Amino acid sequence: MVSKRSLRWKEGQDASGAQMLPEEDLTCPLCGRVLLQGPTVDEHHLVPRSQGGREKFLLHKVCHNKIHQVFKPRELARHYCTWEALRDHPEVSKFVDWVQKRPPDFMG
Repeated sequence: MVSKRSLRWKEGQDASGAQMLPEEDLTCPLCGRVLLQGPTVDEHHLVPRSQGGREKFLLHKVCHNKIHQVFKPRELARHYCTWEALRDHPEVSKFVDWVQKRPPDFMG
């Protein structure tokens, strides 16, 4: 049986609950490239949910994967809970320089 709750969705989401991008161009807060609707976009909590974070941001899946490859949830919550702090980390900075040369639909 499907609950009523699972049938509802908020503005900005499709029927599956997936985040939909607005008509205007959005850019990834990590790399600055344009976000395109589809499988290349992911949601990220600057403060991980396991650490009490609630606010979500859209970014490229490849950028999201890099963040979680480099940092543990506790590190993200304590030291890297801003986009500036993430970009200032040497490994992430090197990644951003590299990924900015890729097209917006690059999946890695």
